Amino acid sequence: MPSVAGAEEADYGARLGFSHGLVVQELGQDDDVDDSLRESVEEAVGGSLVSDDHPGTVDVVLLWLRQADGDLVDILTEAADPLSPDGRIWVLTPNPGKPGHLEPGEIEEAASGAGLSRTGTVPAGAWTASRVVRPKAPGAPG
Repeated sequence: MPSVAGAEEADYGARLGFSHGLVVQELGQDDDVDDSLRESVEEAVGGSLVSDDHPGTVDVVLLWLRQADGDLVDILTEAADPLSPDGRIWVLTPNPGKPGHLEPGEIEEAASGAGLSRTGTVPAGAWTASRVVRPKAPGAPG
């Protein structure tokens, strides 16, 4: 029987709402990323993550972000460029107390400055995932 941690790791893709067929672009990958989370996302979508040179639109951006990575508004603005109209960004930042951690309020402020909205946060192992989307236009369905 798998351990609780193993079951949790296998569930990252589903927990973050990834489903088969989504095109997921990964940005900010470095040596510190959680490979089990990446693998879980790839398993959920049924394919590999695409890089920043992907030529078309993407459904989701998986953005590994640390405090020292640069201007958060600029990073989120660039991350949103290839998104489909209903796309989302998962901003992954190290957990509280870890080097590079960003507070949810910092992400929310940067998202607002980029014309986006932070809609929630979920734990993802050693990382915290914040969901960032384009705000719905008034009267828009959904």
